[in-house]
Amino acid sequence: MQPLPNLAENRLAEVIARIGRDRFEPALWDLFLSLVRPDNLIILAYRDSGPPVVLYLRSSEPQFFAELDSTYLAGAYRLDPYFELHLHRAPDGAYRIRDIAPDAFHRSRYFIEYYDQTTLVDEITFVVTPAPRVTLNLCLGRDANSGRPFSVAELETCQRLAPVVAALSRAHWQGLADSAGPAEDTSSVLSAAARRRHGIALSPRQAEVALLILRGHSTMSIGLRLGLSPQTVKVFRKQLYARCAISSQAELFALMLPLLKDAGQAGERVP
Repeated sequence: MQPLPNLAENRLAEVIARIGRDRFEPALWDLFLSLVRPDNLIILAYRDSGPPVVLYLRSSEPQFFAELDSTYLAGAYRLDPYFELHLHRAPDGAYRIRDIAPDAFHRSRYFIEYYDQTTLVDEITFVVTPAPRVTLNLCLGRDANSGRPFSVAELETCQRLAPVVAALSRAHWQGLADSAGPAEDTSSVLSAAARRRHGIALSPRQAEVALLILRGHSTMSIGLRLGLSPQTVKVFRKQLYARCAISSQAELFALMLPLLKDAGQAGERVP
């Protein structure tokens, strides 16, 4: 008998057999490899309060996760488009980074100083809600190892696979606890940290504008989010920079990122 040209069915069967047991995550990785050939995989659990929990990492390039603990889990996750999906209770599904990121994301200091160092070229993430106030993110990445984005066909494959990944994930991680506290208001966290650390008193609107700038929103995008005209956003940005005694987004990032780190604790890694 000739072997099947696609072994995805056998790999899916292995994932099912591993539910609730060890080596579930490697079996899931093998399934993803057979379907869309990612270069890396990270599985995170976002919660309403506290940093994400890392459930699994897979990459042939150590550089990809070099800043994970010291930057991302320490507080920069608050600027991530996928964390915002969690806060807004996005439906389960497969989401591509370019489709959900703010319009100026690739020009933001967060992208330049974190995403760029990972060498990430593209990312598709399966979003799954296994428990109230908890969101699993199974992030498939393409990095410098292959140097190419996912194709339209591969994105469509992930979108078709999303209900299967959701069912598998809920069955395997059904013991994940609910978030212990209410969802944080990140702009308020930023404002309180600025006052505590530097004596900088930001108005609620200035703090909102600061957070949206850090996340990679343009003036137009900030206006649409907050229901303000572009000119009004520019006024708030000017007031924000004056209040912080800075003159650029790079300076804003340098000032605010340590505050986001200071406001949280390092992420817990679960074996």
